[in-house]
Amino acid sequence: MATPAHASSTSIHPARHAAFACAVALAVALGVGRFAFTPLLPLMLNSGALDIRHGGWLASANYAGYLIGALSCAAIRVDHARMVRLALASTIVLTLAMGVVHVFWLWAAIRFVAGVVSAWAFVFASQWGLRRLAELDAHGLGGVIYAGPGVGIIATGLLGAAAAAAAVPPPWVWIGFAACSCLAVAVVWKTFASATSAARGGSRISGHALPASARADSAWLIGLYGLAGFGYIITATFLPVIARQALPGSSWPDLFWPAFGLALMAGALGAARLPLHWDNRLLLAACYVIQALGIWLGIEFPTALGFGLGSLLLGLPFTAITLFAMREARRLRGDAAAGLMGYATGAYGLGQIIGPLVAAPIAAHTGSFSIALWIAVAALGLGAAGLAFLGARRTAAS
Repeated sequence: MATPAHASSTSIHPARHAAFACAVALAVALGVGRFAFTPLLPLMLNSGALDIRHGGWLASANYAGYLIGALSCAAIRVDHARMVRLALASTIVLTLAMGVVHVFWLWAAIRFVAGVVSAWAFVFASQWGLRRLAELDAHGLGGVIYAGPGVGIIATGLLGAAAAAAAVPPPWVWIGFAACSCLAVAVVWKTFASATSAARGGSRISGHALPASARADSAWLIGLYGLAGFGYIITATFLPVIARQALPGSSWPDLFWPAFGLALMAGALGAARLPLHWDNRLLLAACYVIQALGIWLGIEFPTALGFGLGSLLLGLPFTAITLFAMREARRLRGDAAAGLMGYATGAYGLGQIIGPLVAAPIAAHTGSFSIALWIAVAALGLGAAGLAFLGARRTAAS
């Protein structure tokens, strides 16, 4: 039998390849497929292609697709690696389509389907990647996987800012994002093509086989994770618009979204280094508090410094929240966690649908996002309190 040191030395390269492939998958599926709309929204508003209400509807269409895609994961019996490849190829085509068509209802349909496939990529890349790292005893590389969306957000944010400065029409920016995504996917395509992933049927949630305590914990995870989706999404969708309203004529608003992505990467890598025995729910509670503080800073201090620090605090725990939630799902369900991951991601998606639908009408009516942002702070505070209570109860019982 190999010693742990030997096992570590022989498995580190395949583990790195697996983590890198999943990171690229999430960079494309989330950083581009979901969040490229955020830096492009000001361009589309300025071009007259959208108003703020229609922008909110497009955002919610994407999040509705994300909800449907996440819920469907529990019923999908296709090999996980194949589902990741399907999702990545679809994301490229759909991103290209955003630059080719110019009809609102078609945009809404495209954004909906993009949400579906981004959920597939997230759930199945997470399950395949975390399982692969567990097999190779390389848990510390989990942060690499969830740093992927940050790379995508930074890239789309900087490219979007450059496009705005150069007055590039939005359709060409969408086409450019599709081309960049194609190149990125080509680098990791073979990793998933040759991967051996979880067996078909492994994503089923067998609720009747679970102890009552595990079923209750699963339900709480789903519900409280949904509050995180609502809590962050208003700022994540409208941050460039909010910052431009507060800082007219300033060049700073173009940098807040990339700053969010940079903090996201740092948070994901740092979270993976925390001890595995720490309670995931207490870690989630701390992350919710940090995000709430970031949103509060933007409300109370609508300056370049306030938005900058707020963007960093919002982004720092963003994918750390995902990492801890997916680890908690695996703690509860092991290798059959894809279904629970899907339901939790679905609740997160439901929160994301509601967020823009709440924020856009309030902003249109009052001329400010402040009320909607305070609602987001309250949602994150409620979620943090619930998670802290559950974590403390578990500590007391052990």
